[in-house]
Amino acid sequence: MTRFTIASFNVKNLIGPDKEYYEFQTYTPEEYAWKKDWLADQVLTMDADIVGLQEIFEEEALRDVVAEADARGIAANSANIPDASKRYHRKAIFRKLAYTPYSGAALAFAPNAADGEPGQRRPGVAILSRFGFAEDPQILQDLPDPLEIPFQPLRGLEDGDSGMFRLHRLSRPILKVRIPVGGEVITVFNCHLKSKLGEYIKPKGAEFAPEEVLTRYDPLGRAMGSLRAGLRRMAEAWVLREAIIEELDAGHPVVVMGDFNDGEHAVSSEIIAGEVPFKNYSWMLRHDAKDYSDRYSKDENKRITEMVERVRLHSAEKLFVRKSLRDMVFTSAFGGVFESIDQIYLSRHFHPDYKKRIGEMEYFSVLNDHLTDGSHPEAPYNKLASDHGQIVAHMRIGADD
Repeated sequence: MTRFTIASFNVKNLIGPDKEYYEFQTYTPEEYAWKKDWLADQVLTMDADIVGLQEIFEEEALRDVVAEADARGIAANSANIPDASKRYHRKAIFRKLAYTPYSGAALAFAPNAADGEPGQRRPGVAILSRFGFAEDPQILQDLPDPLEIPFQPLRGLEDGDSGMFRLHRLSRPILKVRIPVGGEVITVFNCHLKSKLGEYIKPKGAEFAPEEVLTRYDPLGRAMGSLRAGLRRMAEAWVLREAIIEELDAGHPVVVMGDFNDGEHAVSSEIIAGEVPFKNYSWMLRHDAKDYSDRYSKDENKRITEMVERVRLHSAEKLFVRKSLRDMVFTSAFGGVFESIDQIYLSRHFHPDYKKRIGEMEYFSVLNDHLTDGSHPEAPYNKLASDHGQIVAHMRIGADD
């Protein structure tokens, strides 16, 4: 049996000092030192074997944070690990007491294809793995063929054309790695889907989009910006879903993590995870029904349910809620709204109800004590921290010892 941990961490704009990432936004050397200090503490606390990180502008800064976490972890080991000089050196108080440095770990970084000059930078994603990688990492952002989404024709239109949405590039890359763990090889995806911030089109020759001028507030233009962002986010979720299905069809266990930027309605998560099977398809009219009694058979119900279940993913958070009888988890705070938008999804290879599972999630941790809407006197300055919580799935592969 092998126990391991998988974590997702949106670090919020990680870049070195005196480098303008967004317009007029930089870290002074002091601010960068504070941010590195906070991030290193979070990495040390998570102590995860596999970490998916979002909002990484440069690999060098990430390596700097990991090195700081290692230095602190090694010092903590020296102070805390029992030895012959300590009274309780024969007692195992915790399952895992020592921090494991990332000195031998593999790091894959996916820069953003839309990254630009200072002030116009765009973040990428990364995956850190103590188990290394079984294959070369793969990056998906520019689509080899554009994704074209036609809308269903509406009755009464003469030409039957109801419009189409086309996507050539994802707003941020999707990083795919295959990781050897406990005699298995798991496919891990890390993503950061389009944010809920609106997309506004700047007219040719203009300095900014009209909808950005809040002193001339345009409610319809702002709503259109939200519509564009939502369409892009859901299309990106579908592109990720296509890559997930390819792995599941190949028989590979799959873990998907990252910032889904879902909130109240969670449409992107539903696309990524797949359909929830209907309770009983034998109640349902067949697709080719000729009369009321023309329904799917009981055997067809079993086959359809299996086809749906085979390619479903399951929220680690929801599995934890079911196991622990808790009712909610918060991983983000924005504008006074607390939500859960950072996710770890698992294929049924890890579901406790699946008879052929290779393992399961034993626990789910959330580091969210720093989340705040900024109104509390003890609130951290989130430029130097993060406006996201960190989540860790505690996994097991193989049977209990």
